[in-house]
Amino acid sequence: MRAQDQGRSKCFSIHPPLGRSRCRNSFKKRKARSATPGRVLEFDFSDLPDELLLRIAAPMDLPTLLAASAVCKSWREALRPMREAMVLLCYGKRFKHGRGGWKRDPQKALESFLKGAARGLAAAMVDAGLMYWEMGRKEESRGLYWKAAELGHPTAQCNLGISFLEADHPNPVEAVKWFRKSAMSGYARAQYSLALCLHRGRGVEQNPKEAAKWFLQAAEGGNIRAMYNVSICYSTGEGLPQDHRQARKWMKLAADQGHKSAQLERGLELYASGDLMKALVYLELATRAGESSAAHVKEIIEESLCPSLRNRAMSLVDKWQMQHTHHQEFLNTDIFMEIEENYSDCIFHSFSLNVSYRSFSFHNFFVCYICLQHTQ
Repeated sequence: MRAQDQGRSKCFSIHPPLGRSRCRNSFKKRKARSATPGRVLEFDFSDLPDELLLRIAAPMDLPTLLAASAVCKSWREALRPMREAMVLLCYGKRFKHGRGGWKRDPQKALESFLKGAARGLAAAMVDAGLMYWEMGRKEESRGLYWKAAELGHPTAQCNLGISFLEADHPNPVEAVKWFRKSAMSGYARAQYSLALCLHRGRGVEQNPKEAAKWFLQAAEGGNIRAMYNVSICYSTGEGLPQDHRQARKWMKLAADQGHKSAQLERGLELYASGDLMKALVYLELATRAGESSAAHVKEIIEESLCPSLRNRAMSLVDKWQMQHTHHQEFLNTDIFMEIEENYSDCIFHSFSLNVSYRSFSFHNFFVCYICLQHTQ
């Protein structure tokens, strides 16, 4: 092991028993120390094969990739293609959405995603697959989803499942298989999709109780449609114990997050309880979202309220829509913004110099990184 890696790569503690390591030095250490039962052993992973390391890093997000790159110099050098791919992914997102002063250019976005995918980054495969899907090139899209899904990327696994359902010759059994893999990793959209298949008996035996379990997990993970379905399950007692208090709680959460049917249900509930101004707020939101059945009750409430209360309700609706739109834009911000806000005080290592920097904007880091590629 290189001298500069001493003391840096011993970052993993493993309790025996452990399967045979592919690293000779690590295996020797394990074999020498494993005679004492229950002892915590330290292993040196600096000699892991590059191919294995890249395979492990393929589904990583940016913070995890940077942390892995900081373990030791050999890992930093081996993971260089993944860091390059992450930069290309960032550029692709900016070209795709036209943010941060970048002109929208779908072709350049696709090229950036494909270059990132060629370096083995699963997230880039997902974005390239999505663009192919939007272009109607479904077989190419499915191929990229499949490759990323095999690497363990939850979004790719979910998208692959959806592609099987929406194919010219649907394969719901294969779709359920991939939904389940993604759902087991905690991906809320896959949990919701799996719950739908279980509820309808599509690709799997119908099971309302298990469907409700996955609806609840997806709702707790933030899926708005799942929140609405959980409310229905609690209200009817299908798959979950009947509990009207929980039903109202999840209905309100879904309505507050923008589910138009939940907004209609919430508005009708408030109207029945006599809270007309709040009822008007939810019914107006549902109407603006395209729920035509809310219009009649909304008109009745408007006739019952004085002009000041009507204006107050409309002001609340406008304020909610502005905040909701801003929230959606925040969720869709590209990775540069997230990096600058959350990771600006992390340590990273220059790719050309053995120097550590602190409190350095990762936006500047990526700019410097691209410049280094052109100067080397």
